[in-house]
Amino acid sequence: MHLRQCQNFHDFRLMARRRLPGPIFNYIDGAADDEVTYRRNTAAFEACDLVPDVLRGVADVDLSVTVMGQKLALPVYCSPTALQRLFHHQGERAVAAAAGKYGTMFGVSSLGTVSLEEARRISAGPQVYQFYFHKDRGLNRDMMTRAKQAGVPIMMLTVDSITGGNRERDKRTGFAIPFRLNLSGIAQFAAKPAWALNYFTHERIALPQLDSHVDMGGGAMSISRYFTEMLDPAMSWDDVAAMVRHWDGQFCLKGVMSVEDAKRAADIGCTGIVLSNHGGRQLDGSRSAFDQLAEIVDAVGDRLDVMMDGGVQRGTHVLKALALGAKAVGLGRYYLFPLAAAGQPGVERALELMRVEIERAMKLMGCKSITELTRRHLRFR
Repeated sequence: MHLRQCQNFHDFRLMARRRLPGPIFNYIDGAADDEVTYRRNTAAFEACDLVPDVLRGVADVDLSVTVMGQKLALPVYCSPTALQRLFHHQGERAVAAAAGKYGTMFGVSSLGTVSLEEARRISAGPQVYQFYFHKDRGLNRDMMTRAKQAGVPIMMLTVDSITGGNRERDKRTGFAIPFRLNLSGIAQFAAKPAWALNYFTHERIALPQLDSHVDMGGGAMSISRYFTEMLDPAMSWDDVAAMVRHWDGQFCLKGVMSVEDAKRAADIGCTGIVLSNHGGRQLDGSRSAFDQLAEIVDAVGDRLDVMMDGGVQRGTHVLKALALGAKAVGLGRYYLFPLAAAGQPGVERALELMRVEIERAMKLMGCKSITELTRRHLRFR
């Protein structure tokens, strides 16, 4: 399949599956336990119907939104994800450039394979730095200072990953960082020599945000040990409140799912939250973010910006979330599969398809701007 033939998420997923060794594809595609939440995330959108208006004069449609003080040309953004240069040698560089071209937000992860400073140089557009809470409080402060110096406007603390999820697909192949493959995993790598050639003929993958703590080559610490040894499961609201005060700017919590926690986030001064179950990769059996969206918007939507991610595969999914009150919608696998399949052209193709889908759906809904989407346009089965 050629990139121009890709028309949707499923096409990109198939193209990535053909290119990537099985263990890496399954690292992106997999989720925790029985992957119930992973499937539920998309199914939640399918239980909601759109009710369009007609004859509204929609020749011109404005897709822009403002979230956490940042103006986005699209109501979607590229959620920060780890290890992107493992999927394609361009990694975060491709995502930063594509997001900049489309005027939307992207993020660099603590476990990103390109430095947040380099990503900032590639795109001057809205950028977040996604980080984890470490036992080493000095490291936490250093990470915030580094982001401030780089000119990153938004800190995004992930709060649903104080320990790693049970990702059984990875266990079956022995997939780990650094590589610790079993025979099945090795055989699957051997079946995709083009990926290996690409991997070994480009610069060595590193983790610039944590280069003195985690070594992709097998020295300091593995990714799994990072989650079990460096992250602090004792993280509390008091700890996060101190970080919000220290940052003194746009601060977002990613992984909030309950009304009570959303209210607490507003109380300590957060300016945004992302409703997220980590794409089903952490707590299997968790409710979908879309299903939680309305009650959380009702509870705190006037106090902070509510975003969501998880299971988004279509422009109509985005419209449903916006109609419920989300200020913007995060994309994860939606851009990771195109990245893995074709690098920057793949991410750009995916964002263009999403832009076209949203614009078309807005016209068919009879809405000229995102603010015109309301709950009266929805019916739940």
